[in-house]
Amino acid sequence: MKKTAALFDLDGVLIDSEPLYSEFYDNIARIHDLKVDNFSQAIKGSTIGKILADYFPIEAMKADVMRRLNEFELSMPFPIFDGVAEFLAELKDRGIPAIIATSSAPEKMDQLYRRLPEFASMFDAIVTGADVTKSKPDPECYILAAKIAGCSPEDCYVFEDSINGLAAGMASGATVIGLTTTLPDSALKGKAHKLIDGFTGFSVDQMLSVDR
Repeated sequence: MKKTAALFDLDGVLIDSEPLYSEFYDNIARIHDLKVDNFSQAIKGSTIGKILADYFPIEAMKADVMRRLNEFELSMPFPIFDGVAEFLAELKDRGIPAIIATSSAPEKMDQLYRRLPEFASMFDAIVTGADVTKSKPDPECYILAAKIAGCSPEDCYVFEDSINGLAAGMASGATVIGLTTTLPDSALKGKAHKLIDGFTGFSVDQMLSVDR
């Protein structure tokens, strides 16, 4: 059997934080009078550097967004989705590496580790936005995660919830499993090899049996 790995986005896949971020970024769009429809959806999967570069051309705007984001992440909860811990434990028992590939900044991850000190130990490695030069939908983060796992992206399974993230997974060549935790089935149909509504009841054997 070829070596494989499970590669995970963070927000909306492992952590139930997407509604919080959607509210935060839609509020930012109102504060700065951005003429962008569904701003929070448009930026999902992007690093903060790309968001600032694409939508906030003035340094004072960038500084304001970063100040608000830092304050928000200092107090936000990091609830782990049901079934995640069990699925990760099964991966570990089966000897399948689990790696996070997130657009989140290291500073946000530090907050998460402080709130959930056991979280990092659930994974073999964690790729953040600081480790890549291109945001999703570019596949760089998943190609890097596969390399860290010691296998080809084509032999990996990517778990994603956003349009940009699903596109990144597909572009990497991995088998992509979309979670309908952020967007409905209808929005993700055709953008992944399989759709699931969460990890509760989802097994490693089910992952390995996904048809491409």
